[in-house]
Amino acid sequence: MHASQGRSAGLGLALASAFAFGGSGVAAKPLIEAGLDPLHVVWLRVAGAALVMLPVAWRHRVLVRSRPILLLGFGLLAVAGVQAFYFAAISRVPVGVALLVEYLAPALVLGWVRFVQRRPVARGAAVGVVLAVGGLTCVVEIWSGLSFDVVGLLLALGAACCQVGYFVLSDQGSAGSTEGVEPPHPVGVIAYGLLIGTVVLTVVARPWGMDWSVLGGNAGMDGTDVPAWLLLVWIVLMSTVIAYVTGVISVRLLSPAVAGVVACLEAVIATVLAWVMLGEYLSAPQLIGGSMVLIGAFIAQSATPKTPAGPVASGRGEGHTAGSDGGPAAAEGKLSAGRAAT
Repeated sequence: MHASQGRSAGLGLALASAFAFGGSGVAAKPLIEAGLDPLHVVWLRVAGAALVMLPVAWRHRVLVRSRPILLLGFGLLAVAGVQAFYFAAISRVPVGVALLVEYLAPALVLGWVRFVQRRPVARGAAVGVVLAVGGLTCVVEIWSGLSFDVVGLLLALGAACCQVGYFVLSDQGSAGSTEGVEPPHPVGVIAYGLLIGTVVLTVVARPWGMDWSVLGGNAGMDGTDVPAWLLLVWIVLMSTVIAYVTGVISVRLLSPAVAGVVACLEAVIATVLAWVMLGEYLSAPQLIGGSMVLIGAFIAQSATPKTPAGPVASGRGEGHTAGSDGGPAAAEGKLSAGRAAT
């Protein structure tokens, strides 16, 4: 494949991944409004995807011995924690607002780096944080005393904090790696994260108490009835399995910087889909603020200095080993970690 063809294919896959991820909240919210508990929707999503990814987990079973802390971090925080908080948030606030609040994660990571680890942060990264926080004040319309449910906003912030916790844990999990050690394959990490997340969510969500009859009925999307099972299939296959796989492949074909820009489209796509399919409209100041959040998040990630410890400082995932040069495996690890949110 020529370079131009690979780049075009990579952009197409990255856009497909952003669209698939962005549609998760739009498909989940009608199920929640139809009577399913947010935790039950999360469990259905994670358990269904874990079942599909079982062959992948078996293929990468060496990860259980080589990276147990990383797998636990991904399962507990990036899968169970982030998604549970996010789905609970969208039951109370618009999908676009919840996702934009979650995009504070890179800014929170930089706060951890600067004030807890006491490592220097580039001026450009600090500018990105300020821009993201300023944009968020517009999204939540702070001048009107917060126009959205405060609990819903706190749940969305909880999703961002879980994502930060995963970044920090992945940094600890990669500590002590030696040069030349191959980083864990991100699809394998995703597969085991889904399995661990399923176990955790089974205990927390108690799916045996779920109202399974909801899945046999319809769910309303802005006045239109849609089969509930069809929405669930979309969440499991499109918004989880296909979204992760296309995202990983796209980073192999694109540079991390380009993939990062396309990844930011996820929030835009989610907002537009919620507007068209759920009738959730955002005001002009909120749209401007959302743009500021995304631009600030991207600046915060791209301007952060790279260090041997890698993952936390870069605001992205698990594939960076000490002394690594940021090659394809490291890059795809960054994307797979960063895209665990929705």
